[in-house]
Order: sequence, then structure tokens, then C-alpha cells
Amino acid sequence: MAVQNIDIPALKQRMGRIGVWNDTLSREPAAFEREAAAEIENLGYGALWIGENPLSKEALAHSSILLQATERLMVATGIANIWVRDATAAENGANALTEASGGRFVLGLGVSHAPLVTVRGHDYGRPIEAMRSYLDAMDATEYEGPRAEPAPRILAALRPRMLKLSAERTAGAHTYFVTPLHTSRARRTLGPAAVLAVEQALVLETDPERARTLARKYMAFYLALPNYRHNLLELGWDEEAFENGGTDALVDAIVVWGGEETVAERVQAHLDAGADHVCVQPITEGKDNRRLLEDLRRLAPVLIER
Repeated sequence: MAVQNIDIPALKQRMGRIGVWNDTLSREPAAFEREAAAEIENLGYGALWIGENPLSKEALAHSSILLQATERLMVATGIANIWVRDATAAENGANALTEASGGRFVLGLGVSHAPLVTVRGHDYGRPIEAMRSYLDAMDATEYEGPRAEPAPRILAALRPRMLKLSAERTAGAHTYFVTPLHTSRARRTLGPAAVLAVEQALVLETDPERARTLARKYMAFYLALPNYRHNLLELGWDEEAFENGGTDALVDAIVVWGGEETVAERVQAHLDAGADHVCVQPITEGKDNRRLLEDLRRLAPVLIER
């Protein structure tokens, strides 16, 4: 099987260099989400990435809400879990959203994590093979609806095998909970052409204790998942770095905190390391989406080229 027939340079241009990653807007009424998405678009962010978890809105339905509220903003799933819907549903849903939005939808796919998959009754033993089979089934799907262009696919990927599959079969990779060092390694694995879209968590807070406390609350969930731990071990961290919510050094490497310029420097570090697109994720106390929007307003002047 070959890589998707996608105009990757055009996709990169349309996504822009800076986007937003969010998994908390799903908790809000659709009316609030529509207003938030429209503001994110008006601030100049190129894409809005949305997470999916067992408690959230379903990823494709959620994307439809956001696409209908915007005119230029790309909406990307970050990620849609392959164990939640079969390949035919994913392919047909993505085609419908892409056609209806004028090509503003990106289907980010991922294998999720063993604890979140086995609870659904699935076998997580061979995630690479599962993803490859899923992509094969998507390619074999017949779709009767109008389709002006293929729906771009991007894979959630951290380690070399999934990164290679991303470059071989899709438009590129979406990385999460990573450092600029990982971005550099991911770019070498992907090669120069594929999309590399990197998530960067941040806390707009200059007090070290307050910033790291909030960062550790965010990191606790991810440090409990083997995929993220194994990736950090490959980057040179040891098990001691994960204790008590993470050492200061690990916290600072994963979550950038400080003022707007400090955040901009970290984003630029990812771009310099080979990212095409960095989606920023403000971490707020109580997952306050009104504070989230305020943070995005503050960041826009230093992150987005006018």
C-alpha cells in the first residue's frame, strides 16, 4: 500500500504553523464551543485539534460542531481512537466532513493505550499491526457520497515504527507529550515530506511553584501510561524522573511555563527541530475554558505571524 494521495505541501500551508490542542471544550455546550472555535479562528490559529476519550463527545460528531461554526479553521482529531469505530465508519465520516467543510478536516488516528483499550474488550497486543490493518480496511472502503478530495489522515505516533508507518501510509504524524529533542528525532524518521504536527502544553504563570504544581496535575495521567513512559525512557530519562509527579527537570521539559515570550521560544524550538505545525495546549486551573481563551488571546500576538 502507498502513501495517501494527498497534496502534503498544500495541507501544511492550510494548517499553518500554529494551532490549538484541546480536550476540555467537549465538556461545554455546543453554543459555547461554536463561539470559542470562531474566536480561535479569528485570533489567527490555523487548526484546532480535539482529543477523544471515553467521557468526551464522539470525535467526528464533535468535529462537525466546530467545522460548522468556522470558515477557515482546520479541525483535526487528536486523536480518533481506532478501537471506538470501525474503519468503514471512520473513512465515510471523514469523507463527509471533508466534503462538507471544503477540505478543512484532518482525521488524526491512533491506537490509544492498553488500559483504555482492554477495558473495551479489545486486544492491544499488536498495535502496529492493528493500525496497518485498519488503514488497509479504510483504503478498501467504497463510498457513495460526494468526495471532492481525499480526507487527510495523520497518525498519532511517538516511537520509530509508528512514525515510519505514518510516513508510509498517511500524510504524517501527530506527536504528543514530547520535547524538541523528540521532534528532531521524529523528523529524521519521517523524512522531509511528511507532516509533523507537535503538541506543546504550557502554563502561563511565572511563579515556579504554582506553574509546576499545575503542570504536574496535567502530567499525572500521562505518566501513568506505558506508551509515554517508554518514549521518555528512549529520550534518556530514567524511572526516577517519573517519581512524585516528575522531577522539576522533566516537568520543565514537557510543559513550558512562564510568560508569552518563553512559550514562543519553546514553540520555535519545535519548529527549528523540524515541526511543520505546533498546536499549543494552555493548561488552566480547573480546566477553565474561559481562562483557556484568555491565554490564547495573550499568546496570539507572539505566536502568529500577521
